[in-house]
Amino acid sequence: MGLIVGMLAACGSAPRQLPAGSPPAAGVAPERRDAGAALPAPILQSKSRWTAVRWAELPGFEEDALHEAWNAWLKSCERPGPVFAPLCAEVRRLSIGELAEQRAWLMARLQPYQVEALVGGTEGLLTAYYEPLLEASRKATAEFSVPLYRPPPGLAQRKPWFTRQEIDTLAPVQALLKGREIAFLADPVDALILQIQGSGRLRITEDDGTQVLVRLAYAGSNEQPYKSVGRWLLDQGQVRDASWPAIKAWLARNPGRTNELLWSNPRTVFFREEPLSKQDAVWGPKGAQGVALTPGRSIAVDPGSIPYGTPVWLASSGAAANLQKLVLAQDTGSAITGGVRADYFAGWGASAAELAAHLKQPLRLWVLWPRQGL
Repeated sequence: MGLIVGMLAACGSAPRQLPAGSPPAAGVAPERRDAGAALPAPILQSKSRWTAVRWAELPGFEEDALHEAWNAWLKSCERPGPVFAPLCAEVRRLSIGELAEQRAWLMARLQPYQVEALVGGTEGLLTAYYEPLLEASRKATAEFSVPLYRPPPGLAQRKPWFTRQEIDTLAPVQALLKGREIAFLADPVDALILQIQGSGRLRITEDDGTQVLVRLAYAGSNEQPYKSVGRWLLDQGQVRDASWPAIKAWLARNPGRTNELLWSNPRTVFFREEPLSKQDAVWGPKGAQGVALTPGRSIAVDPGSIPYGTPVWLASSGAAANLQKLVLAQDTGSAITGGVRADYFAGWGASAAELAAHLKQPLRLWVLWPRQGL
């Protein structure tokens, strides 16, 4: 599901903890401490329950390339919440540390807790999202005619705002958006994908023929309910596969039904344009924590289950991917709800789009929370 990057608060306050056992002894090797110490009591969040486990229970923990996750953790330390802020100096120091040193530090300083939904179990759902890269024109042409808009005046005062169909068909609504165009795309489905993902990269041809690479970031929506166009097609028996390639193929066979498909989703997203330097281009857009996302190491979560900025061990196996790795909870999304639910930031480009189109498989999560008394 798409990226919703309204700048929400960074990692929140510590969750409510049930009466805890004795803290682990200091000065003991992490492996021995983990094996010998009593496990802490469960921790309750508003949408999940965390149960302490041994490090040995984390699948694939010995194999992960932790330095890749450290890049995402350094980003979280740009806007840390009160729980993880005290660790950031050590996180920065370890960014140039050896793999064994990073792993030993994790085991010494953090306690893994398996996440369980308050209603349900420890298994949930993993999906993926990405940052589209699209060709665009600064002005409308015969080829590029689909506008992408900045927020209209008065958007915050009228909730919900006009539907997608009303935006496309009502002259008074179009007048409100006149002059708010950022750029124009060639394909209305690409515009829909960009709105669902919540951000994207545009290679824009300017009026003088030069090209610039910019990022469009989420700047608001019409507050209408999101409806899946893929589900709309499935419910009508039009397709068996609701992936974007299948949706585009259906439209190629049924061009006269394009608006019918698009208007089945009344939700529209508005953007703001951001420059994209070479340095910025190696990172994703900013997530709800307010820091840039790291491909393959950032996830969107329900903040009622996992606070922003929390390191999380993720395990998921399926046809699309086999993942056992350290990630950071740095974003959220309108469809990312529940105790054991994550949206995996795949990055940008064709391979990221392919993964985002097909990743929908079982998920287990473990939060890594600071140990008490250290």
